[in-house]
Amino acid sequence: MLKELKNLMINFLRNLQLLFATAIVIATSIAFVLEIAQMVNLKTVALPDLLLLFIYLEVIGMVTSYWRTQTIRLTYPLFIAITALSRLIILQQKDSLDPSALIYESGAILLLAIAIVILKFRRSKHLGIKLDKDEL
Repeated sequence: MLKELKNLMINFLRNLQLLFATAIVIATSIAFVLEIAQMVNLKTVALPDLLLLFIYLEVIGMVTSYWRTQTIRLTYPLFIAITALSRLIILQQKDSLDPSALIYESGAILLLAIAIVILKFRRSKHLGIKLDKDEL
């Protein structure tokens, strides 16, 4: 009885996750199309617009990976964060910006990049680290 209830809850939560992932893809696709429409209406394409489209593509890629493997690769959110921080740096008013804020934001990008390198090397055969599928 208890095992059946546990399996029922696991299935319910898995289906709920897939439903929410579908909602994320739909909302991201709509935002992508609206951003393209805005660029067409304004007849201009700027770097922040392209970075925003790249963020949308990364979100869709993350959800696609989730649908395929039923897990979220940790590098996708890190790439999204790097792109978002880069977009933030570009959009800020440079004349009224405290220079230390730019250093902090750049440092955050560097830390995220280092985290990605560490995550990529954790499965390296040269390091001799063996991880299970369920481990980070």
